[in-house]
Amino acid sequence: MANNIDYEQVLNPSQLDAVMTLEGPVLVIAGAGSGKTRTLIYRVARLVETGVPPEDILLLTFTRKAAQEMLDRASSLSDARCRFVSGGTFHSLALRVLRTHGELIGFTNSFTILDRSDMEEVISSLVPELQIPKGTPRFPKRGTLANILSKAANLQQPVDEFMTREYGQFIEFTGQIRRLARLYGHYKKDHELMDYDDLILNLRKLLEEKEEIRRELGLKYRYVLVDEYQDTNKIQSDIVRWLAHDHKNIMVVGDDSQSIYSFRGANYKNMFDFPSLYSGAKIIKLEENYRSTQPILTLTNALMDQAHEKYTKCLFTKREGGRKPTIINTRTEPEQAAFVCRYIKEQMQQGLSIRDFAVLFRAGYHSFELEAELTRQGFRYVKYGGFKFLESAHIKDFLAHLRVGVNRDEAVSWVRVLRLVNNVGYAKSQAIIDWMRSNRIPPEQVGKWPGAGKREKGIKSLGKLLAGLASKKLKPENAVEQVMEYYVPILKEKFDDYPRRERELEQLVTMAGRYKRLRSFLDDLVLDPPTSSADTDLGKKGESLTLSTVHSAKGLEWPVVFIIWVMEGRFPSAKAYSNPLDLEEERRLMYVAATRAKDQLIMCYPGQESVPVWQLAETGLGNGLSSFIRSLPGYVISHESPGFQKTFFSRKQVNIEPAHSRPKQEESSGLSQGDRVTHPAFGTGVISKLVGQEKVEVLFKNAGRKLLHLEYTTLEKI
Repeated sequence: MANNIDYEQVLNPSQLDAVMTLEGPVLVIAGAGSGKTRTLIYRVARLVETGVPPEDILLLTFTRKAAQEMLDRASSLSDARCRFVSGGTFHSLALRVLRTHGELIGFTNSFTILDRSDMEEVISSLVPELQIPKGTPRFPKRGTLANILSKAANLQQPVDEFMTREYGQFIEFTGQIRRLARLYGHYKKDHELMDYDDLILNLRKLLEEKEEIRRELGLKYRYVLVDEYQDTNKIQSDIVRWLAHDHKNIMVVGDDSQSIYSFRGANYKNMFDFPSLYSGAKIIKLEENYRSTQPILTLTNALMDQAHEKYTKCLFTKREGGRKPTIINTRTEPEQAAFVCRYIKEQMQQGLSIRDFAVLFRAGYHSFELEAELTRQGFRYVKYGGFKFLESAHIKDFLAHLRVGVNRDEAVSWVRVLRLVNNVGYAKSQAIIDWMRSNRIPPEQVGKWPGAGKREKGIKSLGKLLAGLASKKLKPENAVEQVMEYYVPILKEKFDDYPRRERELEQLVTMAGRYKRLRSFLDDLVLDPPTSSADTDLGKKGESLTLSTVHSAKGLEWPVVFIIWVMEGRFPSAKAYSNPLDLEEERRLMYVAATRAKDQLIMCYPGQESVPVWQLAETGLGNGLSSFIRSLPGYVISHESPGFQKTFFSRKQVNIEPAHSRPKQEESSGLSQGDRVTHPAFGTGVISKLVGQEKVEVLFKNAGRKLLHLEYTTLEKI
């Protein structure tokens, strides 16, 4: 039964305007924490309430989970039929359309999706055809080649032009990489494969070239809503334009100040181009913030006032009180780690939970010293921003067995599966694949390969597994269990840390249990994978501190947020100074980091640490506090130091002793210039200089030169 919603009571005026404007093009500029998700949910509810069939509404988001959560909330608020709204990602929409209409561009409906690792394997297998002379220096590795081909496709740039701009160090190989792009395209066509980029490229191609498909989808989806529009690329923007070509009932929601994914091909200019693409577009700004205190918002407003291109907005809140964001010069990196740990410990004694804190940083390696200190002090923490779940070798191995069961021509997975069999290398695996393809041998009969001897008896076991997977009545959950039984012995032989990897594989059984068809399960894993192994833990992360890169923290919030290494050359990154657009994105990244904080924002930088001169050569600004923060008006921020805690913290003072009050390090410590030492985070190095009795400068093999305070670090003499 439908519920009547009193929209004026539950929405602020700007949100209400966006929800009630149902016809025509609408651009909603939603500042951080301003309730954009709430606005989308109520607009879906309003459309259904006014009689629009839910199947006529398309909600595009960047994760399937986000779309489902929005539709579930709309259903509970208004009408249960909201669950029938078409929600999902651009890639899932493309998959649905291409599974039905793929023949119009030369594909059958059984094509397989290549994920990133598969893409790299295909590219690697094609490189020998380029006949690169032996001894040729610096030819790109397969990961770099995949980056070049993928990003050039997303940016719609010729390989030559793209490489000149972003991969100038490999410009001498432009001709070979251009040829590789052609070989890769032919390979995918011949083997019924599409990668991520192909999905949206081919959907756009269908919409542009096939008027009947465009008309069909326009009639099917009469109202289109797009979330996180600032993260779309040009191809996705074109798809949206074609979908709404006839009816123009399109609402996009985004924040140009939170566009931080240009490395994925996202184009923040889509936000600025919208009014010119859609004549008469209505622009609505959501500026009331429901997350942060006003002092935090005052800082973020001032930060974005300095942006060169922006939709001017002024975030405000009705929350009262709050501390000014604070800058702490911790002098050294070890003292930065010690300060964070001591402050968290003190606040926990005052009643806060470890889950109330997050430490954010520009790059993953910025947290190494902090991680070592957290470990020494016994803190539990979870770090985000590492490898994707599906990029782990054991997950790739496991899924390859399932994939050959649904696509017998999927050569990438066949190679992976066969090379896991004892005594079957690359040459034999290719011979087996060629034999099966030329003789049309079904997967379950791989064990009959005439070249198999006693040494290759594992091929028969593989055939037995594939025979079990061939059953059309087999449930996805049972298929995963069968592969588990076959693969775990291989896992134990291949990896020393197999207990952890086996636990991760067990999560696939749970995931598969939610599906009726194996192909749907595999498609969804590729289209919307867990972002890390922690994501498979069913949300049970326990009492842990969050460490995260800013990119991985987008969309999240915590009562207390630390941003560490707020220092020139680190945040912004020194690399950004070579391109004004990159520097502007670094500013937006700082905005995203700062707007994660609800109650307290604490920024730290180790002012006495030195960033290598070569990294700062193009900045002209030298070491020290980040220029983004240094250029802010003085009234928006409080500058403090670890020895000035009494005036900053309103609760019990955190005791960080000044250096002069501590006992001096005894000269009998045994450390001297030239000693070889090891550090928990930086590895092995050599002491290059003694700085008084409290500090040493160490030249580490992998981490470079570091100035360390002996009171806050652990060095062991080798």
